Amino acid sequence: MTERNSTAAYGVLKTRFKRLAALQGAQAVLHWDRATMMPEGGARARAEQQATLSLIAHETLTAPEVSDLLASADETVAALGEWDRANLSEMRRVHAHATATPADLVTRLSHQKSETEMIWRRARAANDYASLAPALDRLVGLVREQAGAKADAFGLDPYDALLDGYDPGRRAAEIDRLFAELEVSLPALLQAIMEKQAAAPKPHALSGPFPIAVQEKLGREIMGVLGFDFAHGRLDVSHHPFTGGVPDDSRITTRYDEADFTESLMAVIHETGHSLYERGLPDEWRMQPVGRSRGMTIHESQSLLFEMQAGRSASFISFLAPRLKQAFGSDGAAWSPENLLRHYRKVGPSFIRVQADEVTYPLHVILRYRLERAMIAGELRVADLPAAWNEGMKNLLGITPPDDASGCMQDIHWPSGSFGYFPTYTLGALAAAQLFAAAKAARPGLEEALGRGDFSPLIQWVGEKVHGQGSRLTPDEILTSATASPLGTGAFLRHIEGRYLHSQA
Repeated sequence: MTERNSTAAYGVLKTRFKRLAALQGAQAVLHWDRATMMPEGGARARAEQQATLSLIAHETLTAPEVSDLLASADETVAALGEWDRANLSEMRRVHAHATATPADLVTRLSHQKSETEMIWRRARAANDYASLAPALDRLVGLVREQAGAKADAFGLDPYDALLDGYDPGRRAAEIDRLFAELEVSLPALLQAIMEKQAAAPKPHALSGPFPIAVQEKLGREIMGVLGFDFAHGRLDVSHHPFTGGVPDDSRITTRYDEADFTESLMAVIHETGHSLYERGLPDEWRMQPVGRSRGMTIHESQSLLFEMQAGRSASFISFLAPRLKQAFGSDGAAWSPENLLRHYRKVGPSFIRVQADEVTYPLHVILRYRLERAMIAGELRVADLPAAWNEGMKNLLGITPPDDASGCMQDIHWPSGSFGYFPTYTLGALAAAQLFAAAKAARPGLEEALGRGDFSPLIQWVGEKVHGQGSRLTPDEILTSATASPLGTGAFLRHIEGRYLHSQA
């Protein structure tokens, strides 16, 4: 084939992948609507819509001519620019994942995910695992089928094949090493931190109620401080906080508790971090694979960079304190920056992952990682999940959930078919610690700026080092380029020790 035809093949591929991006964007908005607005009676119709769109997207990717176009485009790869070469590489990766999964399995998975998620909503509210287990068992069976198909195609372990879809290039062997380091170090740190906090005066209580309307207004204000553009996004309520939509139409959700505003506000900050990443992706490549976010470890690093590293810094809490007092019409010692900081940095075992502090949070993730690997390997039956969960909580955190709603049913991930996702939460925390340390070194005065509510130094730095890179580099290349170090536990453990044992707060 001539160079001219090879170049034309790449152009045809770009057009096809642009259409695919539009399809996937429509799916993302439909998913947001299902989680926030859709009446329960619409579930069957929505499941059919999403299954159909999933099949159309799959057919768009796996049509026979795509393989021919990729082969033709490869002949002229040397003539392409850096971003186009990376884009073609991402096209091949996405195509390989798609062709490894049969079309009928795509449809069956989509239907089962929709059914299981809707059942989970009712089952969790009723603390009724027995009503969820049959649907979850069917879904796990389909996910195992997909994992097996991808494993055969890529020559990987089935769990590694799933993991690669969330964090390209990541393998369980690396995660095992990192998690083993955390499991060795965290218990002693946790004990020392809890002893220090027990010896300190108890923080003054934050007395509610805290009206939901006020919490929502406050959340929107802080989103604006962080740089969220409401012309390109919105804030809503869902069972489980998430960020959806597309870069130009970012949909953030949270959930509220009138007795405690702290969870919803930090969830808003967390999800805004995700949204800022999506909005910061290179505009000219946004509808191409190379312009997408670079996997969930990098994505979670961005949400945790804003929520945990910056959002719970002494500087930002000093900025936040007077705004909380004004929002809730409160006064007194309870609303001082020092007291609020003690609330936001309270450490101790807890049942709910999304409410966990940053010291115990990795232990929650390690538990889920081990359980989902066992389910994918066929070593743990869905019927036995509650008992295995409770045993793991006892071993890792020293507590046993009082029921399944606060145990194995608390997260939406498994009922929605997301297996291989959980480890990226803690991998993201490790990356966030490295990124924040590097950002502070590169931008002197960054923490003082946070104390003024000025996030621009942080956003500009991370925009250059992470957001603007899209998927041009691998996850590890992005992190090494930004921090001069590969992913590791050192920065995170130093952060925990410095914040909780050496800080006077």
